[in-house]
Amino acid sequence: MSKNVISASLVAGLLALWLGSGLFIETPEGVDVVLAEAPARSPEGFSDEPLSRVRVVTANAELRNRSIVLRGRTDAKRVIDVTAEVAGQVVAQPAERGMQVAKGDLLCEIAIDDREIAVDEARAGLKKARIEHEGSMQLADQGLLSEVAIAASESRQETAKAHLRRQELNLARTRITAPFDGVIEDLHLYVGDYAMPGAACATLIDLDPMLVTAQVTEEEVESLQLGSAVLGSTRVGRDIEGTLSFVGKQSDPVTRTYAVEITVDNSDYQLRSGLTVSLRVLLEEVAAHRVAPSLLTLNDNGEMGVRLVDEGDRVIFRTVSIIEDGPDGVWIAGLPPQIRLITVGQEYVSVGARVEPVLADDTISQVVIR
Repeated sequence: MSKNVISASLVAGLLALWLGSGLFIETPEGVDVVLAEAPARSPEGFSDEPLSRVRVVTANAELRNRSIVLRGRTDAKRVIDVTAEVAGQVVAQPAERGMQVAKGDLLCEIAIDDREIAVDEARAGLKKARIEHEGSMQLADQGLLSEVAIAASESRQETAKAHLRRQELNLARTRITAPFDGVIEDLHLYVGDYAMPGAACATLIDLDPMLVTAQVTEEEVESLQLGSAVLGSTRVGRDIEGTLSFVGKQSDPVTRTYAVEITVDNSDYQLRSGLTVSLRVLLEEVAAHRVAPSLLTLNDNGEMGVRLVDEGDRVIFRTVSIIEDGPDGVWIAGLPPQIRLITVGQEYVSVGARVEPVLADDTISQVVIR
């Protein structure tokens, strides 16, 4: 037998003797020998590990209006060129650019020339026609005048009346006046200019009420109702309130959107035409919660929602829709009236997992804006 085999046998024998010696060693009285055990397992086969702690806040729903956010532009209700209707030299022009005028205020005045004389002649002609007609009627009562002659007399009288009216209109038209309350945006005729019929005297804009025009999509237009309240603000921070006054029936052939108009009070003339306005059309009221944008997440289907803790202290995911976005958080709809919203730790827990919710000391208004 080789030395290697003898050495290996000797080592194996000593090892077996050492391992078996524990069977014959007496355990001292009062000392328990405990063997290591595998971690206890729950009936489902998972080990009883400490629950993850998440911070939650109890939030109650509030009634908020659904809304459609638009971007629009202020437009004057009317913009017209006030024109001359008779020819003549401009002898007065009291209007100035930027001036507020009322209906009937003088904008330009054209020389009367012989128009007053023409009115006097027409009045005299009418007086003569009336006297002749009265004489004709007396003769007709005596049977001395035919019906044809009577009709001719009546015609001359009516023609004289029409001629007088025409001359009076020509005289009145020498005064070019504002057809409505508004603001003079531009002037086109000045004293000394010779105006022809149709020549513009001034550009007049109607700013009260102001119109705000915008475009809505096919999906949005079905939610709109005339008379709905609209809130907005200009780029310079001026807040406005108005009413939805028009919803188009024909879409734009290029953008496939529909025109809408909002009527806004502008009695102080502070709103200018052409301003960019951010709008929010208020729709029906719904129960909504205010949360921080950072608490919104997506599920595996790409749906937006938030993580909550249910009555069994399990994490659940609920899809939501944003109804309003502001500097103090977003308002979301689609949740129960009262929820336990996870505000800290939602990134480290999965849907369905049991957690240990820790109620935040902060109020909901403090938590959601962090």
